[in-house]
Amino acid sequence: MAPLEEVSIAVIGLGYVGLPLAVEFGKKYPVIGFDINPERVNQLMTGHDRTLEISEEQIAVSRQLCFTTDINRLRSCTVFIITVPTPVDNFKKPDLSYLLKASADVGKLLKPGDTVIYESTVYPGCTEEDCVPILEKCSKLTYNQDFFCGYSPERINPGDKEQTLTRIPKITSGSTAKAGEFINQLYSSIIVAGTYKAPSIKVAEAAKAIENAQRDLNISFVNELALMFDRMGIDTNDVLDAASTKWNFLKFRPGLVGGHCIGVDPYYLVHKAQSLGYYPQVIASGRLVNDSMGVFVAKKILKKLIANGLQIQRSRILVLGFTFKENCPDTRNTKVTDIYYELTDFGIQVDVYDPWANPEAVKHEHGIDLLEQIGSRRYDGIILAVAHKQFMELDINGLKKDEKSVLFDVKSIADRSYVDIRL
Repeated sequence: MAPLEEVSIAVIGLGYVGLPLAVEFGKKYPVIGFDINPERVNQLMTGHDRTLEISEEQIAVSRQLCFTTDINRLRSCTVFIITVPTPVDNFKKPDLSYLLKASADVGKLLKPGDTVIYESTVYPGCTEEDCVPILEKCSKLTYNQDFFCGYSPERINPGDKEQTLTRIPKITSGSTAKAGEFINQLYSSIIVAGTYKAPSIKVAEAAKAIENAQRDLNISFVNELALMFDRMGIDTNDVLDAASTKWNFLKFRPGLVGGHCIGVDPYYLVHKAQSLGYYPQVIASGRLVNDSMGVFVAKKILKKLIANGLQIQRSRILVLGFTFKENCPDTRNTKVTDIYYELTDFGIQVDVYDPWANPEAVKHEHGIDLLEQIGSRRYDGIILAVAHKQFMELDINGLKKDEKSVLFDVKSIADRSYVDIRL
């Protein structure tokens, strides 16, 4: 391993995780940001980040950073940081195809003394059991003798301009004591909030997995409460407000659980446990509850429309918001799709408006056409699905067609005087 002053870094994958990392490292070290998407690289070369995580000014001050789609330009690098997506497939099983392909590409570039660091979220053991063999095979080098590995899980929170990369403590780990120290020093040079060196790669992998599983379970608990209290005729948020007067009550709120982490990572943990003969009950049941909420929202508004005497197949519903969280263009694993397709399955015409989401990307990835703007049309049903700041200033009640129209406030942010249903 080269001294820090001689380090040159390759960041493989320039999405929500890779780009901020490349920008920060590029302020101190020579960095090449690599992505297989030419459009993405061309945009970044002009200073534009479509994810809105990094500004043109931030890219400009990262003076040692350059971008490429040519993998061979990474040959001179001594540190390879892999930040590619790790989604789940249609059967909720880990999809490691991006990770394994990136490992093979990097393996062909490895030289004695190089270090490979993984940031993509995986299950415990994945780095050394799945990725390292590919690195060895493609490089014809020996692990922990010729090259070294580490794992430093990403903690990016899309859309958050306060808790940014350098302000969030970073877990680091290495395949040997020396590698662990080197990797920790490397990240310490850019992370203002400090680092925590885990005792092993597997511990670091597990820590990341349980961070998101814990939050998923907390949300699934209040979502299950919402399902229960709906049958009891009790407003869930009123109950939570009352319970929150106790000092140690955890203030989670019900809602749709999507995104690149919380809605995906628990499945990685479940998969690994099942491969070892243990079948997690709590984590799996929490996922089932959260995955059911989109359908619940759709069916709840349908029942209310029918109760109000409206003909379902002649009704039109407006869904406000498509991204997985507020004030952010990230649509990965959004559960608004569940609402949309459940409603359209019943023959309802559904319009979706989101000022943050990219219409072309939504059409390509989800097959849904977003409204360019809200026109003069009035709706039988309105679902406020995402708490974008633009919706706070919108006259949502004015979008109702008549007194039979229904407003379902999933986020519980609108004036209750004209809300018909809250989650």
